[in-house]
Amino acid sequence: MPRDSVTGVADEVAEARAAREAEALNARFSGASAQEILRHALTEPSLGRIATVSSFGAESVVLLHMIAQIDPAHPVLFIDTQLLFEETLKYQTDVARSLGLTGIEVVRASEADLSAHDPDNTLHKRSTDACCDLRKTVPLANALLAYDGWVTGRKRFQAEARAALSPFESEGPRLKVNPLANWTAQDLRAYMDEHDLPRHPLVAKGYPSIGCFPCTTPVKEGEDARAGRWRGEDKEECGIHFIDGKLVRGPLPAAPEPQAAPERKSA
Repeated sequence: MPRDSVTGVADEVAEARAAREAEALNARFSGASAQEILRHALTEPSLGRIATVSSFGAESVVLLHMIAQIDPAHPVLFIDTQLLFEETLKYQTDVARSLGLTGIEVVRASEADLSAHDPDNTLHKRSTDACCDLRKTVPLANALLAYDGWVTGRKRFQAEARAALSPFESEGPRLKVNPLANWTAQDLRAYMDEHDLPRHPLVAKGYPSIGCFPCTTPVKEGEDARAGRWRGEDKEECGIHFIDGKLVRGPLPAAPEPQAAPERKSA
């Protein structure tokens, strides 16, 4: 059998195994608390090496606090798109220090990829999908090669595409764990109040969901919490998360003539 065929079969077997494992874990942990689900993901040897991916956004501190109670040295992947708000960068440092998290791994696009595909920092103006792919999806996919699974902070209430989110799911050959899938906005606020956790400074300025500064705007009263993300576009996700369990990446578009780079500013 040709090598490519052997590799393809092996990939299919690994993906099927991950899907079965997610199904079994959902049955086993039906009705379990977020802390029970997270503790299993972080401490069960049979699951392999697990990392947590965190944006250090508006609600991230809840999951990060739970991690700190279980294993402060647990690897936490923080994707720095290099287009984040200055407030987010400071918040990431402050939260990691206050919670005693020592396993922070900052993930960025390579300088070579940025130079080749977005030399003037204007790709987001031409294609937000291509920009997210370059600065988030590809760097994360590369970072996850060292892990067998990952933990996210996604919740069902955040977007229509997440309405059927399960605590455990598979993405390719990897297990994906969503301990807070069933939590509501009220649950998050109550937890933060109970443990006196620091809020992201932009939340008080009208940013209930926080991404990169060129593609995030304040949310008006009565709007959905994620209405300020990629406003005016038919887009709910950056491309890191897919409903069908596949991480799909397309080619980046050719860049037109360079334009003046936008001035980086805080909200």
